[in-house]
Amino acid sequence: MLFRYTREEVAKHNTTSDLWIIHNNKVYDVTEFAMDHPGGPELIKEWGGKDVTKTLIDPISHEHSETAYEILGDLCIGEIVEGPNNNNTLNSMDNKIFTTHRFDEKIDQFYPENTDVNIDLQKEKFLNLNRPLFVQMFNCNFSKEFYLKQIHQPRHLPYSAKLFENPWLELLTKTPWYAIPIVWLPIVSYHIFMASELGSKPVSILFLIGIVMWTLLEYGIHRFLFHVDAILPDHPYALCVHFTLHGIHHYLPMDKLRLVMPPVLGFAIAIPIIQIVYSIFPVSIGHGLIAGAVFGYICYDLTHYHLHHAKPFGKHLREMKTYHLAHHYKNYELGYGITSKIWDTFFGTLLE
Repeated sequence: MLFRYTREEVAKHNTTSDLWIIHNNKVYDVTEFAMDHPGGPELIKEWGGKDVTKTLIDPISHEHSETAYEILGDLCIGEIVEGPNNNNTLNSMDNKIFTTHRFDEKIDQFYPENTDVNIDLQKEKFLNLNRPLFVQMFNCNFSKEFYLKQIHQPRHLPYSAKLFENPWLELLTKTPWYAIPIVWLPIVSYHIFMASELGSKPVSILFLIGIVMWTLLEYGIHRFLFHVDAILPDHPYALCVHFTLHGIHHYLPMDKLRLVMPPVLGFAIAIPIIQIVYSIFPVSIGHGLIAGAVFGYICYDLTHYHLHHAKPFGKHLREMKTYHLAHHYKNYELGYGITSKIWDTFFGTLLE
C-alpha cells in the first residue's frame, strides 16, 4: 500500500528544495534527482507539483527512455486519490478517515490529520473515541477479522484517548517519554553495582552482551507477544487483552502518552525474564547481563518515541523512522525491529 495524496497536496511541492511530480497517478519525490537531471533542475522545477504523464511520452518535447522510468520508479512515494483524472478514486469519506496523513520521506516528517470521531463511528461502527475504550472492547461482539482490520487502520486525535473511566487506572496507562529513564536508569545502576565485584572489564563485556540480548528480546516481544494475531482467540476477552497490550498503539499510533511502555507493564514483562536469567547464570553474571538488557530497553523505548514524534538525526534513525512507520501504515505483519533491522533480516521478516 502506498501513501495517498490529492492533486492539491502534490501541487504545493513545487520548489527546488521540495519537488514532487505526478506520473500515471503515482507521486514521485524528485527533489534530490533534479540536480542530476540531464536537462538541469530548472526543467523539472517547471513541472513541480504537476502531472508529467503526457510530457514524458511526447516525442516533440522529449520522449524518455526505459532507464528514465527505472530511475523514476525508485522515487515513488505514493499515489493520487480524489482527483477527477484518477481512475482509482476512493470514496471521499474513506479517504478522510483513513488516508489523512502524509509522510515526506525526504525531510522525515509525518503529518497526520485528525480523525472525525463521529464520521468514523458512523461509518465503521467500531469504537467511540469519545468514550472509555476498555469497557467497549470488554463488551464487544466484534469478530477477530473485523477487529484486526479496524485497529490497523490508524486514527489520529489531538488528545490522548481515554482507555479507562477510573482516573487511577487511566493514569497507569499514560507514560511520558522521560519517565522511562527516570524509572529504569536507577535499576541499571543497581545491577552494575551488584556486578562490580567481577571487575570493570567483565562487567563491560556482560553489559554489551546484555544489550545484544535485549535486541533479540525487542524483536521477540514485538513479534510473538504484541503481534500474536495469527493465534489470537476469536473471543471478546482475548481481543480486549490484545487491544490493551498493543492494539491501541496501532489504532492510535501518534498518541504521545502511549508510545513508551507503562512501568507497570514493563515490570510485569521484566520480572519473569530476570528470574530466567538468574536461574541460568550465577548471580553476579546475571546482574551484568540484566544491566545491559535494561539499558537496551531504555534505548529502545526512547527510540520508539523519537521515531514517531521527532525529526530523526543521522542516517540510521531517518531510515528506521521510514521503516517503522511503514510497519504501521503499510504492512504490520513485517518490520518488527525498532532500533535496527538485524533480526528482521535474520528471521525473514524484513519490510522492503
